[in-house]
Amino acid sequence: MNNEIKVVIVTGMSGAGKTVAAQCFEDMGYFCVDNMPPALFAKFWELIINNSSIKKIALVIDLRSNVFFDQVSEFLNFLAEKTHQVKIIFLDATDETLVARYKETRRNHPLAPEGRLMSGIIRERELLSGVRKKAQLVIDTTNLKPNGLRQQIYNSFQEGKEAPFFIEIISFGFKYGIPIDADDVIDVRFIKNPFYVEKLKRLTGLDQEVRDYVMEQPETESFYQRFYQLIKEMIPGYKKQGKENLTIAVGCTGGQHRSVAIAQRLHDDLAGSYSVDVTHRDMKKETREQ
Repeated sequence: MNNEIKVVIVTGMSGAGKTVAAQCFEDMGYFCVDNMPPALFAKFWELIINNSSIKKIALVIDLRSNVFFDQVSEFLNFLAEKTHQVKIIFLDATDETLVARYKETRRNHPLAPEGRLMSGIIRERELLSGVRKKAQLVIDTTNLKPNGLRQQIYNSFQEGKEAPFFIEIISFGFKYGIPIDADDVIDVRFIKNPFYVEKLKRLTGLDQEVRDYVMEQPETESFYQRFYQLIKEMIPGYKKQGKENLTIAVGCTGGQHRSVAIAQRLHDDLAGSYSVDVTHRDMKKETREQ
């Protein structure tokens, strides 16, 4: 049973992207542990093998525990005896890049808390040289943005599977503000408003009568077809740039009728090809106020 457990050791230079890497492995379903003291390795493994639901583990090992590198080789040998599926990923970057990142975050290097930053980086390279040689995968993050690093890791550890792409669609009312996390915002207030039709006023865009009223307007169908085609053409470009998710916000005045109907239709049309979710943020606010 032990040989079925996949173990990834994430290590490398401080500031090279281990936090991003850990998040990526977590998104891929790995059980992630960050900065575990070496003395707990054996006990941790004992707990893991007694939990049949955990099949993939990512351990982030770095210098925050300061004294552990003398025990790394011993731990790797221990894992090799327990499971053959052990891989080490080492993240690196040029000294200049690491200095710039530390300056940007104003953090102290773990090996130079009160000294020169470069001294800490040089010392860290010396300590990590042996572990770097053992790594099956070395990624230089000097010119990589976080999404680029995630894509490289995903390509290397998902066995050729295409990285998942998630789409979140949000309907909203402009009177309550535009969603701050939206990548793309579309305004559908040009469509005739069902709010001024008495029998539709207290309904929402999820009710068939409202959807029919919105969609049966000639300008709506023409607009929607072009909008839908535009979204489909944009998605491959987003994925090529390493983007893992897209948030599309569709707004009308109150977020009750038009935006809900359009957002729901977009969700239904995209659901067959992508992982997509829809949230009607303000749909109930109008009905509560009436």
